[in-house]
Amino acid sequence: MPELTLPDASLHYEVSGTGPPLVMIAGFMSDGASWAPLAPLLEPHFTLIRPDNRTCGQTGPWDAPVSMDHWVNDILSLLDHLGHTRVHVLGHSLGGIIGWAMAAKTPERVARLMIMGSAPIYTPRNHELFRALIAIRRSNAPKDTWLRVLFPWLFQERSFHNAEAITAAVNQSLAYPFAQSADAMERQLDALLAIDATPLKTPPPVPCLSVLSKADSLVPFDDAMASMTGIEVMTLVEEGHSMHWDAPALIADTAKQFFEENNQS
Repeated sequence: MPELTLPDASLHYEVSGTGPPLVMIAGFMSDGASWAPLAPLLEPHFTLIRPDNRTCGQTGPWDAPVSMDHWVNDILSLLDHLGHTRVHVLGHSLGGIIGWAMAAKTPERVARLMIMGSAPIYTPRNHELFRALIAIRRSNAPKDTWLRVLFPWLFQERSFHNAEAITAAVNQSLAYPFAQSADAMERQLDALLAIDATPLKTPPPVPCLSVLSKADSLVPFDDAMASMTGIEVMTLVEEGHSMHWDAPALIADTAKQFFEENNQS
């Protein structure tokens, strides 16, 4: 089990594949395992580096200090540990914001940045949703309730035409041995809400592609587009917030083309 011992945390990560290094940064409530649909499609082309962000997965302790600086510095420390001076970065949701902040802080370390379902905007509706989910988790409601409330916000509408598949996904999530606790979720949410957006008010100083979907329930398309001035945007129509689960082949092809563009960046 690969881990990097830091002064205040133990950072879990996975490395697989072959080719140029690609750091994959998971979103809110997610860890490196969330890349499961995409990883097999990218492993023939890239060396994939998938850390578990603080408060998530096998990185511990769950209550270690956490902030944007911690998330970014953890990745930079991991790259130093692995001997990579410059990498591509793929971030989903919160992971995209972490990648953006990383590029702003150390542009010399980021060759290209691709963000998905991610924008430097505050949405009070999401804040209320996540607080409600935490309350549900702490209540006496059946353990699958909060997931059945959350999933329609994550996945495309047609996913719910197959009730058995949704139940299987819920059960798989409940069985995951490294699932984030309600307390850790609240800690991560507090850190998310405390992010200083100043470095995110200008485009990343590296080649950047933003993938947004008009059907993303968590990241309002028009508001997200307004925050993408100076950034190349690819627009999806049907895919939900977790677009790499809804359309893994499309996302993998897009990433491969973007990160291999010019073969020099």
